[in-house]
Amino acid sequence: MTDKVQRITSVFSSSIGKKLIVAFTGVILTGFVVGHMLGNLQVFLGQDKFNTYASFLQGLGELLYVVRGMLLLAVILHIYFSIKLALENREARPIPYAVKKYREASYASRTMHYSGIIVFAFIVYHILHFTLGKVHPQYYHYIDPKGRHDVYSMVILSFRNPLISGTYIVSMFLLAWHLSHGFSSLFQTLGLNNARLRPVLGTLGTLLAWAVFAGYVSIPLAAWTGILKLPPGVLP
Repeated sequence: MTDKVQRITSVFSSSIGKKLIVAFTGVILTGFVVGHMLGNLQVFLGQDKFNTYASFLQGLGELLYVVRGMLLLAVILHIYFSIKLALENREARPIPYAVKKYREASYASRTMHYSGIIVFAFIVYHILHFTLGKVHPQYYHYIDPKGRHDVYSMVILSFRNPLISGTYIVSMFLLAWHLSHGFSSLFQTLGLNNARLRPVLGTLGTLLAWAVFAGYVSIPLAAWTGILKLPPGVLP
């Protein structure tokens, strides 16, 4: 048993093991980002549909907390091992080049670690706001006609606040920036990237990233501009 544990430990302490963890957690988080976006876009279907969706999630009970815990663990592992790899790469090349050449690395790839940390900070803020109601609690107490937590009204009222909308939009931009490189990097880590596929995967990654950005940002913009309207009787 000890030998097996040591072999497993040695694999995940190696550079390849760390890259696999980053890639695997990246797949999980990308799937969540897309799924969460599709769920959030139901806000355009109206108060009843969106609150039904939110009520369904809350009805998952303990399972919901298990999923959240797994996602949080995936985020922490993704950031931790990404930073470890970056530090190891820097230590392996302690003397900087006289002239830096970035023919292969995009600006997004060179700032992945910074954008990832900022996005993580936003996730914490987002949970405190929409999930726990600890931030901006003035938008959290609304109840819809069916006696459910009125998430629909909370979303609209929150995003009518320019500071909240601005924070959300900037964070989604950084998330898209992160994804634009992460998608192609994922396939490279898994050995599925080559000279012929690289341009295709790069284009797909860019399209995915900015589709995610457009989907998420459409909600605060629609709330801010009045496209999403408050239900009758709900006052700002």
